[in-house]
Amino acid sequence: MATAPHPGLAADLLTDTVLPVRPALIDRGSAARLRPGMLGELMTPGGARAMLLSGRQALINGTSLVLLDAAELARHLQDTAYAPDQLIYLGTALPGSDLAAGTPLILFLLPQQFEVRAEEFEAHIAGIPEGAQWAGFRDVAATLNPTDTAIFVEASAVANWHATHTHCPRCGAATEPEAGGWVRRCPSDGSEHYPRTDPAIIVTVVGPDGRLLLGGGGPLDARNYSTLAGFVEPGESLEQAVVREIGEEVGVRVTACQYLGSQSWPFPASLMLGFTATTADTEATPDGVEVTRARWFSRSELQEAVLSGEIVISSRLSIARALIEHWFGGTIQDRPDSA
Repeated sequence: MATAPHPGLAADLLTDTVLPVRPALIDRGSAARLRPGMLGELMTPGGARAMLLSGRQALINGTSLVLLDAAELARHLQDTAYAPDQLIYLGTALPGSDLAAGTPLILFLLPQQFEVRAEEFEAHIAGIPEGAQWAGFRDVAATLNPTDTAIFVEASAVANWHATHTHCPRCGAATEPEAGGWVRRCPSDGSEHYPRTDPAIIVTVVGPDGRLLLGGGGPLDARNYSTLAGFVEPGESLEQAVVREIGEEVGVRVTACQYLGSQSWPFPASLMLGFTATTADTEATPDGVEVTRARWFSRSELQEAVLSGEIVISSRLSIARALIEHWFGGTIQDRPDSA
């Protein structure tokens, strides 16, 4: 006899996500980038837009990325000391982005020596606004619009991978980029290598009395406190990583945990997977290595400590702040001089 379905357990009945899901603004074009010669085809005037990246810094004008005509930029840089080390296809703008839908985007990886200031380089390129400067993502993330943020994060992630995976792990031969910059092939043994992402769990730990456990590293008198985090090890589930990392870092035994959301953090190649966890413990003992300070907060204690400047918590750009405010039940007010 067939068993009647249990109410509320159907696999197609999904609840709202706990942390907001930000829609994709760039179509990565995984099929398009496999076409031989695809990057060359995009180099027509008035077509693809180019993002400039040197080391970890991009060219910024005020609160926006500087995006130039890719064909014109390539023409100006050809056969000069400023020619890019590599071109990488980032994809096309999706509806809802701040660019016209379908706009192709190409990353120009510039020589490392232009990372800090590049007046001489800029003098050779038309279209760079006066006053534009080179800046890292952390320097400008709070002011960039969502489209520029998505472009900067994607570009940083794939650029970091290229910088650290130049040789074949099998035979040591120098690899060659293919597929618009999303594959590196070994010319010696034919093996293909793809960008990697390292999963890391980040957790709000809540005690039996509802208080939140935050921690920090560095000097014992430092004021920064945040959620606890750690990398997932091979052969380990995300939930097992939560239990292990919290136990290792602060000696607290997790009784249950729940996934809440994620955030890419490509510095160099992390994907932060956010959890909240419960524990019956009320004492925390920092390991003294990764975590030197650990402290429990009630909601009122945390808000008072932040406003007084006694502690500083993660910025609103981070998933850590989203996790803390999920526990808090609303927006935590920053100290006015640090907002």
